[in-house]
Amino acid sequence: MSFGPPSSTSSMYTQSTLAADQSRARRRKRVLGGVAAGAAAVMCLGAGLIWYHSAGHTRGRTDAEAVKQAPDAVRDTAEKVPISPEGQVVVRHDEAKLTHQTRYAPGTWATGEILARAVADRIDGYRIGSQWDSDEAAWTLQLDGPVCAVSRDVTADGRTAVVVQPARAQKSGKSGVCDEVLMVDLDTGKKLWQKTMPAADFAYVTNTNIALTEGVVAIAWDLGSVAYDMDSGKRLWNTTLATSQCHDGGYAGGRALLALVRCGESANTTYRVEKLDPRTGKAVWQYPVSKGVQDVYLPSSDPPVLAVAAGDTLVTDLITLDAKSGERLATISMSKYQPDCDVGMYFGLVDKCYGMAVGRDRIFVRSKDDTDITKPENHITAFDLRKGTAVARFDGRPFQPVFPVRTNGDDLIMYRSTLDDVQPAAMVDWSPRTGKETPYLLFHLPENDAGALSDPDQAVVLYEQGHAFFARRELTRDDVHPKDPVLSVIGVGTAGLKH
Repeated sequence: MSFGPPSSTSSMYTQSTLAADQSRARRRKRVLGGVAAGAAAVMCLGAGLIWYHSAGHTRGRTDAEAVKQAPDAVRDTAEKVPISPEGQVVVRHDEAKLTHQTRYAPGTWATGEILARAVADRIDGYRIGSQWDSDEAAWTLQLDGPVCAVSRDVTADGRTAVVVQPARAQKSGKSGVCDEVLMVDLDTGKKLWQKTMPAADFAYVTNTNIALTEGVVAIAWDLGSVAYDMDSGKRLWNTTLATSQCHDGGYAGGRALLALVRCGESANTTYRVEKLDPRTGKAVWQYPVSKGVQDVYLPSSDPPVLAVAAGDTLVTDLITLDAKSGERLATISMSKYQPDCDVGMYFGLVDKCYGMAVGRDRIFVRSKDDTDITKPENHITAFDLRKGTAVARFDGRPFQPVFPVRTNGDDLIMYRSTLDDVQPAAMVDWSPRTGKETPYLLFHLPENDAGALSDPDQAVVLYEQGHAFFARRELTRDDVHPKDPVLSVIGVGTAGLKH
């Protein structure tokens, strides 16, 4: 089920290739505007400080235990309670000299020292610091062309990999092909190795996916796949479609490697999920997805979780599998929830569901928004992974929705945005077992950008090693003020002093 080559006659995919993304139906937006903000200000005056002080007496969790990982393991950091929840800016970058075209920023990663951004045909690294006073990049890695696919994964020692569309002459017949993969050290910006993917003439920004796991980088593009050793860049295995009607449509990495296998074409497409041996590409087990499913996403490889669109274009159910056998454990209806697996169409979204997070034995999913303005905007439900039952719930507040950012041991780190100037936005750690919440950071985002940066449709939200980051997926100039820089990313850390 190849999406085919980009329609653009240009080697850059940025406008005509991605034009369809601009017309994609967005979810319901809030329309209450200033009325909501004013009402929230009256209702919640002083509530931020009251909430913090009350939570401070019952922190509700023990700091996650840090487990020593191998350098090439996919990172699983344990977050600690900051010295103070009072937030301050630790990194910020405003993109200047934007043309009338949209500049896409598909990748955002953070280490303890660097916030890295893949923007168009480069990756920039910005120093994270408590005395932020410059948005100049600490390093810039110029690429051979625009980034086509990114992984959400980062190794324990701060590396990741991206797929690039090298610039080529139109007459070459490969001007839109994404067949270059490279490994990057995020702390230094050093390119560790670079390879040309074999037989990847049909790899495009619309169908290429990349994942990292257990010392392996794996890439799939519908009509083929390839895997490389993470350290050396040596090719481990690769496949081409040949005469087979089934092909790897994408991978989920992390603690294991899952493959989404597509069979057939168009309306007759069927799916199965396979757990692969990363070093050989051989299937350990297979799970056949029922016929009639429109699409499948892989939000977690271990524990294995599938998000399926059954008879619809949006996700209708989550399916959990046994990690050892691949047997189905539970099916969880998403009729009241919003897992956000359909954000965009490009840059390798098989394994990215922004409205949910998966822990060792819990799945956290945000609900759909409530239309009653007197009630909490939405909530997050924790589901038992093996039974599929709801076991805990965390409510947002009126005009203050919440969504999951990442797990932290058995806890969940979530972001709660705000629509008023009084009560701050917050990063919160929530224990579904005790119901207790611990504030990590309290802050306000820049007023003109807060709405876009708090919307997972438009921005990536990360929390890593005590810092919260908000990064736009697309950078477009203001036509009214075309020379003004556009906020690309902002990071917040604790304002507390170490003793």
